[in-house]
Amino acid sequence: MQIGPYTLKNNLILAPMAGVTDRPFRQLCRRLGAGMAVSEMVASNSLLWGSEKTRRRANHEGEPEPVSVQIVGADPAMLAQTARYNADQGARIIDINMGCPAKKICNVMAGSALLRDEPLVARILDAVVAAVDIPVTLKIRTGWDQEHRNALNILRIAENSGVRALAVHGRTRACGYSGEAEYDTIAALKACAKIPIIANGDITSPQKARQVLDATGADGIMIGRGAQGRPWIFREIAHYLATGETLPPPEVAEIHQLLKEHLADLYGFYGEYSGVRMARKHISWYSRGLAGSAGFRHAMNRLQTSSGQMTAVDELFRQQAALGRHLTYNWGPLAAA
Repeated sequence: MQIGPYTLKNNLILAPMAGVTDRPFRQLCRRLGAGMAVSEMVASNSLLWGSEKTRRRANHEGEPEPVSVQIVGADPAMLAQTARYNADQGARIIDINMGCPAKKICNVMAGSALLRDEPLVARILDAVVAAVDIPVTLKIRTGWDQEHRNALNILRIAENSGVRALAVHGRTRACGYSGEAEYDTIAALKACAKIPIIANGDITSPQKARQVLDATGADGIMIGRGAQGRPWIFREIAHYLATGETLPPPEVAEIHQLLKEHLADLYGFYGEYSGVRMARKHISWYSRGLAGSAGFRHAMNRLQTSSGQMTAVDELFRQQAALGRHLTYNWGPLAAA
């Protein structure tokens, strides 16, 4: 897959997710098969650039190219300035968030709320594309609600502005994450697009990835919730798309090692206090559905130290190893949250 001058190793992309796709998780997903990983959204408010959170989000040390950074806001000049700032910090692709459905984002007319103001969308895209000499991409939803689905109009605006790829979550803002993703809408966009179209929404297995690519004709797929606690989904999908065969599930020992490495990266990246708190959600996702894990997750939320978390994780996986080489779930194949 090609985005501007960058040829990705495949067409599988980790979706930007606030509080999730930090540097440790991006690096892990890239190592396990993702062709690109998009950062958490960076606010366009320049007053926030000096904050510890923003400095961490602009930290791309050790990440493979191309580094893609998502920015969010509603003011064209501020977004242009933010794009330049992140390009100076090492971004090689700037992605603009017009898909986030969160109330705190939409209430300031950012994220998917921008879809209600097409002239503003055009001004933002024109400003950001003109501000940097690296590719600009865009992530949207299909519209604000079922009565106002305007993804096709946004595609045309994006193409006219010089945007180099469009990722589409196949739901409206009003849908949130409920209901079925609108793959027919994505297919209609692809049918008339002059730029790469990336399909996003409900991709939780290699078979679903193949189905979505076939149904939409999209150039690539973007995986968000399906990778939470399951970063190896990228290698599973890549193998299935290449061969038509499914890989055997990862063994308990491998997942145990991956989780320990992920936790160590989180503690190193955030420090002890914040690292422990960031780790809780990931540990919960990794252990989701495991036999006997409900009590484990409840206890995990009370642990206050990295050493305590590591000890608890080791004990959980010793129990899982005693059940067999592969993880045993209480409810069938692991799905997205």
